[in-house]
Amino acid sequence: METTAHRPVLLREALEALAVRPGGLWVDGTVGGGGHAEAILRATAPDGRLLACDRDAEALETARGRLAPFGERVLLRHADYRRLPALLDEIGAGPVSGVLLDLGISSLQLDDAGRGFSFQKDGPLDMRIDRLQPTTAADLVNALPEERLAAILKEHGEEKAAGRIARALARERARAPVATTRRLAEIVASAVPVRGPSRIHPATRTFQALRIAVNRELEGLDRLIEEAAARLEPGGRFAVISFHSLEDRVVKRTFRGLTRRCVCPRDLPVCACGRPGLVRLVTSRALRPSAEEARDNPRSRSARLRAAERLGTAL
Repeated sequence: METTAHRPVLLREALEALAVRPGGLWVDGTVGGGGHAEAILRATAPDGRLLACDRDAEALETARGRLAPFGERVLLRHADYRRLPALLDEIGAGPVSGVLLDLGISSLQLDDAGRGFSFQKDGPLDMRIDRLQPTTAADLVNALPEERLAAILKEHGEEKAAGRIARALARERARAPVATTRRLAEIVASAVPVRGPSRIHPATRTFQALRIAVNRELEGLDRLIEEAAARLEPGGRFAVISFHSLEDRVVKRTFRGLTRRCVCPRDLPVCACGRPGLVRLVTSRALRPSAEEARDNPRSRSARLRAAERLGTAL
């Protein structure tokens, strides 16, 4: 996630968590505007290589321009980060020195009204990270049964008023399709009147939930972490920056699961297999932006960084 000046969030913390050093093969699975990638390439000079991918073709072009000075040291791919194992196979990669995932939506996306990610500016209700995929947020809002809409708002937005909002959307879409961000925000605000001061707009959780559903952001994240961690060289690091509690829970749970790989029966009181874990935790708890960074870049305030290191053990 970046500001309009393309400043990457938790940059120093990410580089330290990855223990970047000259040489090696590194991966940025969500390259965005290229801020983290540029810093990794500088820190791994003169011969470190970077595989950088993104689902957003427009973001990838921005990164391509920013990273052009690094020439053949960077490989750019238009791909979902969940395809990282396949991408590594395609380029014939051996063990990887480090992997970074920045799961946030960038300012390039948020500030473009035509992308439909934000209610701050009116635009089409789109929310697709990869615009080649067919389903938009408008498709979900206007076609899903009311009960399914409510479930998405509750599960992906942790919205307490999910039922009321879904009912309001079903009622309003019967009159006319909900096609813009402003109309969606207005419907949600009318269904959830604000009582007293509030830090967030009443539609914030609804927009988050729909974006997650449109882009399947939680689907397969745990599996990707497991598969990519197995591709690290001994001592290689995996760092993930997340921006809401749902993502962070998946990262936390998966990393912790990889620290213990016991295959003993569940009813055995103590481990007898002695099978070692695949990783050790680099961060005992999530790292957060400094007060200075949060002040300078308010969109960084919700960022959390977790990291793990591959142990020198066989699979």
